[in-house]
Amino acid sequence: MNDKIEVFGARVHNLKNVDITIPRNSLTVFTGLSGSGKSSLAFDTIFAEGQRRYIETFSAYARNFLGGMERPDVDKITGLSPVISIEQKTTNKNPRSTVGTTTEIYDYLRLLFARAGEAYSYMSGEKMVRYTEEKVVDMIMSDYQEHKIYILAPLVRNRKGHYRELFEQMRRKGYLYIRVDGEVQELTRGMKVDRYKNHNIEVVIDKMKLGGQDADTLRERLSKTVSTAMKQGDGLIMILDNESGEAKYFSKRLMDPITGIAYKDPAPNIFSFNSPEGACPHCKGLGVIDEIDLKKVIPDTKQNIYSGAIIPLGKYKNQMIFWQIEAILKKYDCTLKTPVKDIPKEAMGEVLYGSLDKLKISKELVHTTSDYFVSFDGIIKYLSTVMENDDSSAGKKWADQFIAEAPCPECHGQRLNREALSYKIWDKNIAELASMDITELKEWTDHVEEHMDEKQKRIASEIVKEIRKRINFLLEVGLDYLSLNRQSATLSGGESQRIRLATQIGSQLVNVLYILDEPSIGLHQRDNERLINSLKELRDMGNTVIVVEHDEDMMRAADWIVDIGPKAGRKGGEVVFQGKPSDMLKTHTLTAQYLNGERIIEVPKERRKGNGKDIKLIGCTGNNLKNVDVSLPLGDLIVVTGVSGSGKSTLINETLQPILSQHFYRSLKRPMPYKEIKGIDNIDKVVNVDQSPIGRTPRSNPATYTGVFSDIRQLFVNLPEAKIRGYKPGRFSFNVKGGRCETCGGNGYKTIEMNFLPDVMVPCEVCHGKRYNRETLEVRFKGKSIADVLDMTVNMAVEFFENVPQILPKIKALQDVGLGYIKLGQSSTTLSGGESQRVKLATELSKRDTGKTLYILDEPTTGLHFEDIRILMDVLQKLVDRGNTVLIIEHNLDVIKLADYIIDMGPEGGRGGGRVLACGTPEEVAKNKESYTSRFLDKVLKSAKRK
Repeated sequence: MNDKIEVFGARVHNLKNVDITIPRNSLTVFTGLSGSGKSSLAFDTIFAEGQRRYIETFSAYARNFLGGMERPDVDKITGLSPVISIEQKTTNKNPRSTVGTTTEIYDYLRLLFARAGEAYSYMSGEKMVRYTEEKVVDMIMSDYQEHKIYILAPLVRNRKGHYRELFEQMRRKGYLYIRVDGEVQELTRGMKVDRYKNHNIEVVIDKMKLGGQDADTLRERLSKTVSTAMKQGDGLIMILDNESGEAKYFSKRLMDPITGIAYKDPAPNIFSFNSPEGACPHCKGLGVIDEIDLKKVIPDTKQNIYSGAIIPLGKYKNQMIFWQIEAILKKYDCTLKTPVKDIPKEAMGEVLYGSLDKLKISKELVHTTSDYFVSFDGIIKYLSTVMENDDSSAGKKWADQFIAEAPCPECHGQRLNREALSYKIWDKNIAELASMDITELKEWTDHVEEHMDEKQKRIASEIVKEIRKRINFLLEVGLDYLSLNRQSATLSGGESQRIRLATQIGSQLVNVLYILDEPSIGLHQRDNERLINSLKELRDMGNTVIVVEHDEDMMRAADWIVDIGPKAGRKGGEVVFQGKPSDMLKTHTLTAQYLNGERIIEVPKERRKGNGKDIKLIGCTGNNLKNVDVSLPLGDLIVVTGVSGSGKSTLINETLQPILSQHFYRSLKRPMPYKEIKGIDNIDKVVNVDQSPIGRTPRSNPATYTGVFSDIRQLFVNLPEAKIRGYKPGRFSFNVKGGRCETCGGNGYKTIEMNFLPDVMVPCEVCHGKRYNRETLEVRFKGKSIADVLDMTVNMAVEFFENVPQILPKIKALQDVGLGYIKLGQSSTTLSGGESQRVKLATELSKRDTGKTLYILDEPTTGLHFEDIRILMDVLQKLVDRGNTVLIIEHNLDVIKLADYIIDMGPEGGRGGGRVLACGTPEEVAKNKESYTSRFLDKVLKSAKRK
């Protein structure tokens, strides 16, 4: 087997015929500027080829269903072992996917509860018992000595129906008596009960008096009777004492001795909220239900119903629903013009939830000969009916604005039904374990066996061992603050990647090539060490690990480093260095200059003082926040720091940002709980710049996203040639008929399906990839057609349009954020996360800012090299210089040291976090003894002073 992986002649995207060698069983880091070709080499070349080779091993028939993999543009790759990629983009948006189900810990817990859990009754709280037939006979003989008893088999428990067939069936089997709702009756032909009431029905199997006779004969008769009753009653029998009238239940299954409720035999699926057996019937296992939010239905109680206080109904119209409301209000001496706040509570209750009495609508309104009487179910029922029956997206959108998510009233957010929640081990049910954070759960698993009896211990020891092992992997990658019931959709890219990493370490594979995409995202410097150790552990098992990364600690810890550059886009795509990190420090590549201190990101000479105004957020208690009060000084560059899970995102993304979006844009997202916010009038808009892709189709590109393409099309429409031909802006769009090439539909290429081989993309034979037809391309500006403009890089376009004032600012903004190398028409799907975020930022920068805007950025340094961070921070500093406020959530020390004001959260993640530890300038925060950030910040500031 080769001791190295070799790639020859890689030409994917911007790679320029690259050859590299990677030693096997090493930790290798790929680094370089954003857009230099790292991901193209790691994912689109090495991973794509590994996956393609795996799929090639399937039969041609199977490959037809899988869809072929495109062969990457590379001459050859040798020494490739099976490849597993762990990317950021793979978070599961399904609300049923949780941390517990992803890591399989929850599956083991389900098994543990099914095999070793103890059942308690949800009615009486008693421990459930299970008897054998022998035991039941013994207990009856001892409890009812000298008593007359009925032995009954329960058939129906609390169900509606007339049960005529059931009675007839029992009569034919030869039974003479039946007990209906506590009364023993003779079975007669054609007997039935009221079908609209709930009934309890038991059949009398036998009557006997215990004692007095020969004990053996009696016991034999009782055994036969009990056996028959168990068969009829499906494992449950009932003994009725003739004198006292008391009934007692006995069951072969788990049963509550007091109330007689019995449980099914426990199986793992009873504890799954994704199975109908275990899910709470009310919320179907989601833990939340959609409820109508009254504050959204009647936002302003000063208004009256006539002028539209009830938003879903709008202003008064001559319609039945308004006549009904008027009739209700008449009873309470009010009219439709009475302000809502002055209408009595009972009246509003009837308007919202319906009236018990029929309402009288006068004959003049309905145009009938006599008054019309009608029942009214209320506004809430009306809204619910619309939501259930209207499947159109417009109808859903309309109803969504009145809905709020609320915890399910039956399971209180625990997702499981009553039966599943009644099984306990060491006084905890499975939902309570799923809501503990991982550190707490570890303590529980470490000591749980001390609280089990011998039988339970034997069953549980192997299962508990597996659970402990998986919990330890999660702790190693720094996820001690998560709980098993945390939804996968709420995890950051770095968190979900580290969960998958923990799962991979748990699978103990060897001779595999792992490729990771920036696993250190969202990870505090403190936890970096743990992550690096986890990767080394993967390597030491006998695997090769490739990490695409910009983190300095990770580069220094690597065995081998590949630096791709020298610049980005067209000017990148070459290997500028490959070898050991110690050798790299002696070179002068851009990365090496930052590592050995030749280049640094300068700390500002003095910090801004802000404009004297601020926004105060008071009493935030969402997730793990402990009644946090925070003040944001406006006109500053503010950075929120703290270890992962300390509550930064909850405070900013889940509380502050939704409050502001609701205020400025009437957004529907609800903020987490808080008491009040002050100073919201000191800003006039909020802009959120995140890392989600800017477009999901190949037709979306930076020119269309920033809006500059509309201006470019307008420029072409105003050219003399276009005016003569009568062209409109649509003529220059490749998305609509008219100007685009109809052979390829404006795509520029055609997809040819090859049945047993991957689909092939070939340039369109008519337009040769230009997307437009010949007539459109004849219109030229400075000798360039619209297709030539889309093919320009941003740098070329800045020169080309330097004298066109309405186009230049938008393109210049792209250049300012360091995206000079991308093409205007480059498909959005080929942009990296860091590039997408900067396209969004450039779009916002090119708009006129008011000097009172608040920009919120969540970890903008993801995917950015030291040099990219410098360019990005320069742009953000310019925004602040114009009077705006920039708020960043960040772990990167190069950003933290540039802040004017830091808010440090912590001290730990999860339960141990949720407090503000320190606020102030970086120098002030660095003096704090309690915070982890301050220790690392202190080092950085001291080294900056020395330089």
